[in-house]
Amino acid sequence: MILSMTGFGRAEGVFEGKKISIDIKSLNSKSFDLNIKIPLRYKEKEFEVRKILNDRIIRGKVDCYINIENLEETNDVKINRSLIDSYMNELKNIASDGPDFEYLKMAVRLPDAITSRPDELTEGEWEALAKIVNNAVDKFQDFRKTEGKILHEELERNIRNIDKSLAEVVPYEQVRIDAVKERYMKTLKEFENVDETRFYQEMAYFTEKLDIQEEKVRLSQHLKYYSEVMENEDFNGKKLGFISQEIGREINTLGSKANHAEIQKLVVMMKDDLEKIKEQTLNVL
Repeated sequence: MILSMTGFGRAEGVFEGKKISIDIKSLNSKSFDLNIKIPLRYKEKEFEVRKILNDRIIRGKVDCYINIENLEETNDVKINRSLIDSYMNELKNIASDGPDFEYLKMAVRLPDAITSRPDELTEGEWEALAKIVNNAVDKFQDFRKTEGKILHEELERNIRNIDKSLAEVVPYEQVRIDAVKERYMKTLKEFENVDETRFYQEMAYFTEKLDIQEEKVRLSQHLKYYSEVMENEDFNGKKLGFISQEIGREINTLGSKANHAEIQKLVVMMKDDLEKIKEQTLNVL
């Protein structure tokens, strides 16, 4: 099935007076590229959070934002009195003039003078956090599936368009060969003492170069294979990209051998649909 690399998921939960909210969003990327913002309180669990996201999201340019909000009033502030006294003494030694209050205002701005005093992260809180992360990923995956269905419909429509254009090439094949033969025969009549055997050999060689049967068969096979992979394989974005390249090669060869205005028009239409397929395939997981 088709999954889009574009996704968004949000989940929230409360644990012992703390509201935890997680937002996950992604865009297409060739690999898993994660940008995560996590509160200092959960920094020790960043590796575990990254692993959950990597294992489940697989691929994409991912942004994950984890926020924590205290719902209950707590006093987690610690004033480091001894360090502040030390700062003030040093400031007085540098500048002897000035009231102590001015030194105090400067001292409290210096590193570690005032710090938060968080309690230790418990296993229960980590389990709650992991559950919310997974809930956010669940919603993120639901978004991917919805976008994937839309992508699937668009890709299938463009594949059908190319197949339809390919079928419309058939009526013009013999017409262009007949036109070439007629032009050659007219040319033959304009000259005398022409080696007819050599002439017909050259005409047969040129006609063979215009033959597009193999390109038509290969292109038809690639179109069917693209649809099969889209229907039956998971995480198929890269594979679909490779198949679309093969489709492009056959269409280009078809165009170079066309030698007919109507076939060239059909080739242009195929290329237009293929460009849409390539653009859409970039967003397939």
